[in-house]
Amino acid sequence: MAQRKTPRSHSRKEAKVPPVESKNGKRTEGGGGPKYSMFTWVVVLALLGVWSSVAVVYFDIVDYDSVIGKLTAYDTDGDGDFDVEDAKVLLGLKEAEQTNVGDSPEEKTRVLKPEDVSELEAPELQREEPADAKPPETFTPPETPSVSGAQDVESEIQAAVPLPPLVEDDFVPDDPGDSRPHEDDVVAIDSTGVLLEEPLPEESSVTSGRHVTSSRFSQEAEPTEKDSEERAEPEPEREKLKEPENIPEAEETSENPTQEKLREKAKKKKPKLLNKFDKTIKAEIDAADKLLKKGKVEEALRAFEVLVQQYPQSPRSLYGRAQAEDQVAEKQRSNELLQKAINSYREAAELPDAPPDLLRAALKRRAERQQFLGRMRGSLATLEKLVQIFPDDVGLKNDLGVAHLLLGDNKGAKKVYEEVLEVAPGNGFAKVHYGFILKSENKIAESIPYLKDGLESGEPGTDDGRFYFHLGDALQRVGDDSAYHWYELGHRRGHFASVWQRSLYNVKGLKAQPWWTPKETGYTHLVKTLERNWRTIRDEALSVMDQNTGLFVPEEENLREKGEWGQYTLWQQGRKDGNSCQGVQKTCSLLERYTEATGCKRGQIKFSVMQPGTHVWPHTGPTNCRLRIHLGLVVPKEGCRIRCTNQTREWEEGKVLIFDDSFEHEVWQDAVSYRLIFIVDVWHPELTQHQRQTLSAI
Repeated sequence: MAQRKTPRSHSRKEAKVPPVESKNGKRTEGGGGPKYSMFTWVVVLALLGVWSSVAVVYFDIVDYDSVIGKLTAYDTDGDGDFDVEDAKVLLGLKEAEQTNVGDSPEEKTRVLKPEDVSELEAPELQREEPADAKPPETFTPPETPSVSGAQDVESEIQAAVPLPPLVEDDFVPDDPGDSRPHEDDVVAIDSTGVLLEEPLPEESSVTSGRHVTSSRFSQEAEPTEKDSEERAEPEPEREKLKEPENIPEAEETSENPTQEKLREKAKKKKPKLLNKFDKTIKAEIDAADKLLKKGKVEEALRAFEVLVQQYPQSPRSLYGRAQAEDQVAEKQRSNELLQKAINSYREAAELPDAPPDLLRAALKRRAERQQFLGRMRGSLATLEKLVQIFPDDVGLKNDLGVAHLLLGDNKGAKKVYEEVLEVAPGNGFAKVHYGFILKSENKIAESIPYLKDGLESGEPGTDDGRFYFHLGDALQRVGDDSAYHWYELGHRRGHFASVWQRSLYNVKGLKAQPWWTPKETGYTHLVKTLERNWRTIRDEALSVMDQNTGLFVPEEENLREKGEWGQYTLWQQGRKDGNSCQGVQKTCSLLERYTEATGCKRGQIKFSVMQPGTHVWPHTGPTNCRLRIHLGLVVPKEGCRIRCTNQTREWEEGKVLIFDDSFEHEVWQDAVSYRLIFIVDVWHPELTQHQRQTLSAI
């Protein structure tokens, strides 16, 4: 049996290979080992290189992006890589090409044509933005203006605070003005009169067209598919109107140098929110704060609640909890949780060792959230406390002035801004608000320099559509055509849809034109009902015009230059106005079938009588959500006319005029007797049923 060879014995035998004699007589050991050693090393090195390359790629050992990024620093010709041409530039053998970031090869070789030059040089009268462009969304409450009596909604634009968009769902301020349910009284048709009624159509058709849209409207409803279509309409030119002055390019930017300096200054001064104790738990506070910054608000709230339980005397922990509650309330749209945040802000500020910066930040935010919930008096009290603690803080005093205005306390606000201007005469925020107050007191000429200086300052809080609106209006009333320069600037800033259309409570994307035909509105049946029954409507209006009844109330919005103008309101904000229909039951019965009018929460239905010698200043309505129908009842043959944009028309008895009162309009009554018309506001026909139900009342 053959002996089994082991590897060890095998290797031992290999080790004793006898020397071999070569041809030249020299002896070599190992039988040809050196003959293959060079080839073996070459193969080994090659395999190592291959496997190293595979490992680098597979395990992502090298960050090629960072390497390439470093090489782009030497990319002098802008072609995206480092090549021979770049090396020549670095060695000084060639000059670098000047390129703009983002230029493509096609753009580099593009030659300007004559039409390109004309596009660059031509001044742009109206800058349009895509219909689907959305402004930055802000978390603010809905507007809740309240109009009573015969007061028209034009007066609502007098508010000197930013316009808030509609807040949907259940997260709304307490006691909203339009939240109360109401019931319309059923009024039977008077059998003594004959009323000609039109059968109601199943649906109203609307003729759509191309029209102008706003560039920065208050977003009060989600746009429909129709809203997203591109729309455009040439803006009408005003007859005998001076061209707006050339506006410097700097004015068209979102921020001027003054605003940039203020922003840089604010960045440099970082608030100190930690006291000595909070510095010892800074790591724990930072961990919770990091969750808040990442948007993990529920986790952040739980983390801050744990900190407050462990360290109840920690102002920064309480302040962090308040911030977390605030953000969770916003996310969940919960008024109850927001109230907890308001209380937490107060608790943080009341702790004995709260740093001044934290105290200021907590109470300021508390005041803002109180305003959100409609608790204006509570907000005023919070701001008054802040001003007592920081008497030299002009910004807090400015906020206090706004709080007075929100309460309708113009006198209190005026006093605050006078104090601010005494110590800071150049404060733009105080100037523009003080000018607004002067104009509300009908001190037109006095208000102009304050409004103008405030807007020109460019300080935060001054770039508001209302201030452009009131400055332009004041200039118009003193006969200064530079008003249209400010309207144009307000339009370029995005506050107005155009120089003509200057309403402030708007829904984006609605068809915009000054004059409408019944067919364009889709409300032809309503128009026919009004025109066929105009004599019945007129007779009822004349019956309540009896001086003994005193049912007509003078117009009180300061829109008249001179004369007398009275109104008798039947519906307002989509509700019947008291018992006003009792005197005109047939008229009200006619209208109750048309919810586009009686349900229009942003309009009115009323009689309007204007005496000879009356002139109504150029003005605009507050919203683009309605159209206004005028039915002529008693119209003198000559002397009564209305201008909307650059078109002037006259009323006819028994006929309607339909216009969009968000465009500038003006009225003259130069006849020898009174003019009586019936005004019916209707929803803009392009508003959806959902929008009509959810839009807040004006």
